[in-house]
Amino acid sequence: MTTLGYKFILEDSEFEGFKVKVETAKSFEAAKQKIAASAKSIPYSIILLDIQLSQATGGEPQTGEELGIFARQASPSSKLVFMSSFSDNYRINSILNSVDPEGYMVKTEIDQMSLQAMVRTVMTNPPYYTQKALMAIRKKMANDFNLDDNDKKILYHLSIGTKTKDIVHHVSLSLASIELKKRHLKALFGVEKQNDQALIAESRNRGFI
Repeated sequence: MTTLGYKFILEDSEFEGFKVKVETAKSFEAAKQKIAASAKSIPYSIILLDIQLSQATGGEPQTGEELGIFARQASPSSKLVFMSSFSDNYRINSILNSVDPEGYMVKTEIDQMSLQAMVRTVMTNPPYYTQKALMAIRKKMANDFNLDDNDKKILYHLSIGTKTKDIVHHVSLSLASIELKKRHLKALFGVEKQNDQALIAESRNRGFI
């Protein structure tokens, strides 16, 4: 219903010099096929991606971020815009690093005017970000710390309640290495004598999660 709502709004909107026609796909594979087919004929001007996608039964989990990486390679002339309920700093900045999209819209901020503004901006002078996405980006840019990918993953998984012993399933490090990184992060953030909750709070305050 949300996808159809976006489609109806954009196709009913008036833009100077062009009309919008929207095609939709309900799963990772369907979207991948449409992007690949379009790239061989008339590439999509804008590709709108959700991070959470329907999965094929029994298939490996695949995300909009992975689809964005594919789209960037398969259809390099297309502008990529993410539309997601995720507004946390970690998720947004992960996508900026991996896909470098021309836009990011947080769903709670999407309405008719923002959709129209997104199309006009992305077509003429990208990027386009809704307010929450822009706040996350600015907060991240304001930090002086240079954390590696494993540092960020550890902070993220701690913030969503993953136990330290279980983070080994999400990061290519041993438990001892993860503990060492946690101690380093606590020292870096000035909470070396405090617990993991203090590390999470300080990481969130600095925009890393």
